[in-house]
Amino acid sequence: MKEWKGRFRDPLDAEALEFSSSLPVDRRLVREDIAGSLAHVAMLAARKIIPGNDAKKIAHGLKEILREIDAGNDAWLTAHSGSGRFVADDVHMAVEQRLTEKIGNAGARLHTARSRNDQVALDVRLFLRHAIDISVVSLRRVQGSLLRKAVQYKSVVMPGYTHLQRAQPVLLPHHLLAYVEMFERDRTRLLDCRKRANKSPLGAAALAGTSFPIDRRRVARQLHFDGVVENSIDAVSDRDAVLEFVSAAAVTMMHASRLAEELVLWTSHEWRFAAIGDAFATGSSIMPQKKNPDMAELIRGKTGRVYGDLVTLLTIMKGLPLAYNRDMQEDKEPLFDAADTVVASIDILAGMLATVTFDARRFEKELDEDFALATELADYLARRGVPFRKAHGIVGALVVQCQTQGYSLGELPLEEYKRLSKKFGTDVKEVLSARRSLALKRSEGSTAPAEVEKALRRWRRMLGKK
Repeated sequence: MKEWKGRFRDPLDAEALEFSSSLPVDRRLVREDIAGSLAHVAMLAARKIIPGNDAKKIAHGLKEILREIDAGNDAWLTAHSGSGRFVADDVHMAVEQRLTEKIGNAGARLHTARSRNDQVALDVRLFLRHAIDISVVSLRRVQGSLLRKAVQYKSVVMPGYTHLQRAQPVLLPHHLLAYVEMFERDRTRLLDCRKRANKSPLGAAALAGTSFPIDRRRVARQLHFDGVVENSIDAVSDRDAVLEFVSAAAVTMMHASRLAEELVLWTSHEWRFAAIGDAFATGSSIMPQKKNPDMAELIRGKTGRVYGDLVTLLTIMKGLPLAYNRDMQEDKEPLFDAADTVVASIDILAGMLATVTFDARRFEKELDEDFALATELADYLARRGVPFRKAHGIVGALVVQCQTQGYSLGELPLEEYKRLSKKFGTDVKEVLSARRSLALKRSEGSTAPAEVEKALRRWRRMLGKK
């Protein structure tokens, strides 16, 4: 059989071929590539663009290739440089080559009315859908872990923090549910991304469409897309769906990293608020006493990788003229890395949280010895007609006096309160209780026990937990 060399007289330099081949990376898209090709060839046959018998051979050959992959017989997907054999440019050419080896010349008809430009854009969108579906399941899992802990410790009071300084008492479940809310926004952000990604670019061909009478919408329906990317240049030249996904993954990792950081702090000897189960901690190679929160630290560290993936993609795309440019081949590694890292991290976080225990007595002991109820005193004065800014100054002076004389707010004699403001009554010490402080909260979404219980019921309904 005559081999058509086309425009080039000389083969590509072996090093240049190895340098330019994306097969070691994009071979991961082989299932998406075959799915797209099956839909494409069915449309070609229905539109009588290629003979029906050839279309049947192509479909049969593609399904046979898929069975090979399922059985682990995919050595043909490996690029072998310097071996004298053809090294495929990418997964698309590797599949087409394997197909032609199996069914002969009919395989050469598969690429009719499409380009690798719209083909890879399709494969990436199919991958994105799957990656998003997996990610939102993982997010539900970590939300479930947090909710179970919130229910288990629903009456525990802890110090709330701003600037990493003691601020006001809050219920521990209120603190944990803050992360549940964050992860819910991450989940819906990913689902919003999925809606925009779920449009088929196939049929755009290289950039201008095709002269063949194809049916783009038939292919889109077969692949369960919501429609097509309307502009053929846009279809092949942008990767904003990838950028949006990796951006959402980066925000998700930021939230996971913040929770991981709190676990690192809270499990230290200096804090002693929590403990991580042995299954999610490691020891030291030299110090026998150590129990290190390595999984939490790794989540924190891997967050930087996903940030790097986002910056990489933005940098690749920022200066590209329309339409397709080979630079865009480099989008796969950061996409795959971000997709893998966010799911692995969130799954580990969910498993680790299931083993975490909190020390309720330690929380309350810290509250008893601190000035976290100072705001309650300022509110006490404000309810008695003292302008809040003035009340703030009075209580600030009380705190300084306590620190100078070695008292807690509860230990400071009543006459010292009255010396700074006649508005302090004999009932002032009643507000100096963490639980009383919680009960006084009135605002929707606050740390008041009734509001937290309402939030727990809402999340039980949303997550299907009893």
